[in-house]
Amino acid sequence: MWRGAISFSLVHIPVALHPASRAQAIDLDLLDKRDFSPVGFRRYNKKTGKDVEWKDVVKGYQHRKGDYVVLTDEDFRRANVEKTQTIDIQQFVDAKEVPPYFFDTPYFVVPEPKAGKVYRLLHDVLEKSERLAIATLVIRTRQWFAALMPVGDMIVLNTLRYANELLPAIDVGESTRAKPTARELQMAQKLVDDMTETWKPERFHDTYIEDLKRRIEAKVKAGETKALTAPDAKSRKRATPGKVVDLMALLEESLSTRKGGGTRKPKKAAAPRRKSSARKSGGAHSHRRRRAA
Repeated sequence: MWRGAISFSLVHIPVALHPASRAQAIDLDLLDKRDFSPVGFRRYNKKTGKDVEWKDVVKGYQHRKGDYVVLTDEDFRRANVEKTQTIDIQQFVDAKEVPPYFFDTPYFVVPEPKAGKVYRLLHDVLEKSERLAIATLVIRTRQWFAALMPVGDMIVLNTLRYANELLPAIDVGESTRAKPTARELQMAQKLVDDMTETWKPERFHDTYIEDLKRRIEAKVKAGETKALTAPDAKSRKRATPGKVVDLMALLEESLSTRKGGGTRKPKKAAAPRRKSSARKSGGAHSHRRRRAA
């Protein structure tokens, strides 16, 4: 989806970018609830009112009211050929210095023919030094800044969010400033060690999409394809603040359950207990998160 070169100092590495991620979602259509007919996003000529096909659509910049300058992909390229064809490395930084919330979209960086050796040189020096190459590039009509990083035998380019695109950090409150005891840290470390495994991302998939598909199938089977489902009492119920729990008891209970090889559903409300040894046959509390898209 992009061809150019990585450039820093006198080094020039011809490469191509290939998408390294894809969105997973269910395609939903907008419907008119009066007759359930599809509602489309109309693309029309504001002067004549007639529909316009994609082949007749071009980009334009309004330089004064009612007057436009038409721009093609070649115009964007000619604006600055170097910027549209190079990944220009500005600096190298310690990989640990870039917080994860800066990372946006990944791309595979693939060397063009005969560029393999110098590509490998950049890969190996990044890997050995444990650094990222911070670069700028133009994709289509927007300038990005990005990080180049070694992953396996490849270099991956991950576009970065600009600092002004990030929201200010939130004060999490006084409660988080209370330090855990040495005993609590030791128990938590045991639990983390016990749950540590080899990274296998293929084990995880979007279970919510599967649940939603089952809900759709259930509505089809029940003949409720046109039924507008209203919230019930359970859906209207608002979440209430959780009760204060005995942290040590929960850690011991979690470790005990994992050693026993069993799991059970979390309780509706974990009440504080006076003695941590009173009940050790319980289960681990698990949470499943979904990221906001």
